[in-house]
Amino acid sequence: MMLKAFFPTCCASADSGLLVGRWVPEQSSAVVLAVVHFPFIPIQVKEFLAQVQQASRVGVTVLGTWCHRQQEPEEGLGRFLEGLGAIFSHEPWLQLCRERGGAIWSGKVVQRLMPPGVPGEHQVMLVFYDQRQVLLSQLHPSATLPDHQAGDAPASAGGLAAVFDTVARSEALFRSDRFDEGPVRLSHWQSEGVEASILVELAKQAAGPTCLLLSFLLSILSAIGACRLFRLWPLPFICSKLSTCEQVRHRLGHLSLVFSTQKAENPAQLMRKANMFVSVLLDVGLGLALLTWLHGEDRTGQLADALVPVADRVAEELQHLLQWLMGAPAGLKMNRALDQVLGRFFLYHIHLWISYIHLMSPFIERILWHVGLSACLGLTVALSLLSDIIALLTFHIYCFYVYGARLYCLKIYGLSSLWRLFRGKKWNVLRQRVDSCSYDLDQLFIGTLLFTMLVFLLPTTALYYLVFTLLRLLVVTVQGILHLLVDLVNSLPLYSVGLRLCRPYRLAAGVKFRVLEHEAGKPLRLLMQINPLPYSQVVHTYRLPSCNCHPRLSWSSLCRKLFFGELIYPWKQKESKQD
Repeated sequence: MMLKAFFPTCCASADSGLLVGRWVPEQSSAVVLAVVHFPFIPIQVKEFLAQVQQASRVGVTVLGTWCHRQQEPEEGLGRFLEGLGAIFSHEPWLQLCRERGGAIWSGKVVQRLMPPGVPGEHQVMLVFYDQRQVLLSQLHPSATLPDHQAGDAPASAGGLAAVFDTVARSEALFRSDRFDEGPVRLSHWQSEGVEASILVELAKQAAGPTCLLLSFLLSILSAIGACRLFRLWPLPFICSKLSTCEQVRHRLGHLSLVFSTQKAENPAQLMRKANMFVSVLLDVGLGLALLTWLHGEDRTGQLADALVPVADRVAEELQHLLQWLMGAPAGLKMNRALDQVLGRFFLYHIHLWISYIHLMSPFIERILWHVGLSACLGLTVALSLLSDIIALLTFHIYCFYVYGARLYCLKIYGLSSLWRLFRGKKWNVLRQRVDSCSYDLDQLFIGTLLFTMLVFLLPTTALYYLVFTLLRLLVVTVQGILHLLVDLVNSLPLYSVGLRLCRPYRLAAGVKFRVLEHEAGKPLRLLMQINPLPYSQVVHTYRLPSCNCHPRLSWSSLCRKLFFGELIYPWKQKESKQD
């Protein structure tokens, strides 16, 4: 029978003593956590392990003996260590030994309570592991293991979950080092000194009052936002359509979770808080950099001086486009009367828009100054505000698109209804289906006239709809790029990606084994190494929820909306109606 013994690499040079750890009977394996050195009193060792077991909820016990003959050359030490099995009665009893020279290992497992005829000794397979990496890592059993190198034996992370769980929950055992004056002297990964940082300790001490203060301020902001004054129409409607309000509300939710006084219940929630905190810091840092750039060398005034000529240039190009459509665009024969009506209607809107821009021109610099000042709240807030400003500056293009889309949609649905009339069909509104119907001669005659009129007027309407739809899609593309940048800053798990880059063992996808020694008559020695989680899996696992300011459409849905003249990204979305 082959038993597995997981041995920490930090204890390979430890003095002789007792092996302390946990026995996992389901896997016939022993997880060694530390080595207890001489001199010790057995009753004190048992009391110490009982305290550790009560604090960690892990069945920590004495698994066997450890003999390092390079530092303890006395031959009587081996007999003394074998005699400790009678004091610390554990079945099976593990005996590991490292011979002089450090390259020769031996080990066996003794079971005293065995039936007659069954051998009481078994072979041992030594698996070395880095205790610090296993303690600080977070195992992801569901992740896909990356390709292993030649000569490495991959292992399932699910079967080793007990090893990771044992080391992670035994943190109380690692709090003592060689500087402690306790009754028990141990060797483990922190035996030379507990890892600590003065800056980290100061940050922990200051985190409590800071979180209390910030959570109090956030609660005040939430109370002000819930005031009845801000619920009066049309404020809720306007706020629901502005990307800036949605982004501010999204960031307030992040800050409320980050500065909450409640501790994280599990490592996943702690990682989510860390990702949100780093995302907020990066967002504010980029916003301050943008604010410094805007207010340096009077760039705000330069943008304000360039904005009005650009708006005039856009309006002038739209006028030339409408005049081109009112003629014979690309040699096409349009309906003269409808073409002139639509062209003059849109030209009048452009004149109104030019007057509005010139009326607002004295205040544009002040507006841009306040827009730049909003960057101190974060780059995402500034980008969301820029998206809203683009929506307001191109409102006339949106109006043209809505007018053309509604007129085109009316004609498309009119033609489809009249086409059903010719086939003796009608649309049943109650049953939501097409039923047969009989029409008289007058209805068919009027339907024929209407169908002929709509068919001959459709090319003119479709041309205006196509032109303004392309302009609208151009504006939506620019806004979509801004929203993609906002979602990227909001949802990218920067802390997890940085952790994967600097300390890849912290995010473990599984483990792999490398053979150290495999000779006859000697225990098989393996080295357990951690397979880090791939970057794509890190982003997919720890990706933060985005703001979702606008509805997401598939390509098929977008093409269907464009063909039938339905609005894309409307101000008011359709709601489901119930009879």
